[in-house]
Amino acid sequence: MKQSSYFIPTMRDVPADAEIASHQLMLRAGMIRQTASGIYSYLPLGKRVLKKVEEIIREEMDASGAIEVLMPAIQPAELWEESGRLGDYGPELMRLKDRHDRDFVLGATHEEVITSLVRDDVKSYKKLPLNLYQIQTKYRDERRPRFGVLRSREFLMKDAYSFDTSKEGLDVSYEKMYNAYTRIFQRCGLEFRAVEADSGAIGGTDTHEFMVLTEVGEDTIAYSDQSEFAANIEIAPVQAEYTKSSEAAEVLTKVETPNVRTIEELVGFFNHPADLMIKAMLFLVNDEPVVVLVRGDHEVNEIKVKNLFDKGVVELAAPEQAKQLLNCETGYIGPIGLPANVKVVADLAVQYVVNGVCGANEPGYHFQNVNPERDFEVSTYADLRLIQEGDPSPDGKGTIQFAKGIEVGHVFKLGTKYSEALGASFLDDQGKSQPMIMGCYGIGVSRTVAAIVEQSNDENGLVWPTTVAPFDIHLIAINVKDEAQLNLADKLYDELRNSRYDVLYDERPERAGVKFKDADLIGLPIRIGVGKKASEGIVEVKLRKTGEMFEVSVEELNEKLNEIVSKL
Repeated sequence: MKQSSYFIPTMRDVPADAEIASHQLMLRAGMIRQTASGIYSYLPLGKRVLKKVEEIIREEMDASGAIEVLMPAIQPAELWEESGRLGDYGPELMRLKDRHDRDFVLGATHEEVITSLVRDDVKSYKKLPLNLYQIQTKYRDERRPRFGVLRSREFLMKDAYSFDTSKEGLDVSYEKMYNAYTRIFQRCGLEFRAVEADSGAIGGTDTHEFMVLTEVGEDTIAYSDQSEFAANIEIAPVQAEYTKSSEAAEVLTKVETPNVRTIEELVGFFNHPADLMIKAMLFLVNDEPVVVLVRGDHEVNEIKVKNLFDKGVVELAAPEQAKQLLNCETGYIGPIGLPANVKVVADLAVQYVVNGVCGANEPGYHFQNVNPERDFEVSTYADLRLIQEGDPSPDGKGTIQFAKGIEVGHVFKLGTKYSEALGASFLDDQGKSQPMIMGCYGIGVSRTVAAIVEQSNDENGLVWPTTVAPFDIHLIAINVKDEAQLNLADKLYDELRNSRYDVLYDERPERAGVKFKDADLIGLPIRIGVGKKASEGIVEVKLRKTGEMFEVSVEELNEKLNEIVSKL
C-alpha cells in the first residue's frame, strides 16, 4: 500500500483528553477518531489490526469446534423480558422503539437471541453439544466512557455460546474455550493471567476473566505470593480471622463533630485507629434502602453486596437520595436510630468492633463507644468487603498481593439460567425433556487491540507484535527526488509484495525526519530504508522492537528477511 494514497492522519502532539498510552497512540498513529463520547471510527490502520485479531480468534474458535454465525444487533425486548433481564440489566442497556411503538434493545450481549435460536431448531440430544459464536458490534451505555476504546459505548466483541446435555459436557466445552482463549492471547503477544471473576449481569457460576497485566488497568487482580490463586478483587473472598477486644463496653456518647466526615478526619478527631470506625453506606436494593457497614480500614465491595441480594437491582444511593431517605448527609450516616424500613447488613469484621465510632445520622455528629448488637441490630453479617494486600490468601497459602489488569476475555458456566427461562430443552435418550446446559464466552476484540497497544509501545510510538501488525514491513524511499532511490524502492515494493509480505510503502515527498518519525509512531516490525547507497544496491534494515539496524544488499534481502521473521 502506497502511503501517499493511504489514509493515515498521524498527529505530532498528544491529545489533551487522552489519558493513557493506548488512547494517545491510537489517536496519534491515525488508528481511530472519536465520533461522539465513547464512540469511535476505526481508520484503515486500526481496521487492519482489528482484522488481524479477528483472524486469530476465528482460527482458534474454529479449531475448537465452534461454528460462526451472525445475530442481529437489534433485539426484541420481549426476549429480555422472558429471561428476566430487561429490568435487571440496568441503565447500560440501550433501549429504543420502532415506528409501531414496539420495544427493542441494542445488543449488549446475545444470550437471549442465541438461546431462542437454538430452542427453535434443536430438539434432540443427538444435535448436542453445539457451540456457536459471532464477531459483532455491541452497545452499552457506559456511565463514564473513557480511555479510548478500552471503555466505550460501542465496541467489537466475539461472543460464543455452548449447549450441552450435562454438566460434565459443559465442563468439557468450558475447558476447550479456556484453552482456546489462552492460545488467542498468546498469539496476540500479550502478557496476561486468567483469574476467578464475578459473572455480573450475565449470570452463572465458575467464571474466569483473562486479564492483560498493565499498570493502567481498571481492574485489580488479587493473587497469592505463594500459590496459583488469582481472582478479581471484586469477588476475591476474605478469609481473615478477627479477634474481639476484651475491654469493657463503655457508655454510648453522642459527640459534636463539625466538618468531620471522612475516616481520616475521624481518626484525627477521636485519636482512634481506623479499625474502630464503622463506615456506613446507603444502597438501594429494588429501590428499598439498605445500609451496609464495614470497618473504617476496609472498603465496601459492591459486587459482594449485589450477590448478597442475588436477583435484586442494587445501586449505591446518591447524596440527594440519602438526604431524602435518611434526612442525613453522606459522611454522617450510621446504624443507630435509622427509620424502621431501613435494613442493616454488615461485613463480618464489624461484629468484632468494641467501643467504636459511627455516624449519628445528623450532620455534624457522631456516636462514640458504639458496640454492635448492644446499640444497633444487624440483619445479616457476611463477607462484604474488598480483599486487601497482606490479607491471607483464600486458599490458605501465602498472602495477597495486587496487580493491575485490563479484562479482555471472560468465560462463564451459565448452566440452565437462560435455557429454563426461555424454554430451550431437548429430548434425552429416554425421550424425556431436559433443559440445555449452557456456557458463554466473550472476547472484547477492540479492547484487545487497545490492550496490545498498552503493552507494546515505547517513547517513540507503537511496537507491534508481528502477528497483529497492520503491515509486516515499512518500506521508505528516503529521498524521492533521487532517481536511484525511487527506482530501487519501487522495485522492492513489487518484489516484497510478490513474496507475500504486507508492505506500507512511504514514497511521499516528505523530509527523511518526518518519515522516520511516522515510521516509529506507526510501529511496524521491520523498516527498510532506501537511501544514499541505493545506487550500490544496499538498503538499511531496522527492527522496531530492538532498534537494531544493519545494511543489507538487495540480493541478500529476502534471505535476511526470512531469518528476521523466523526470530520475531
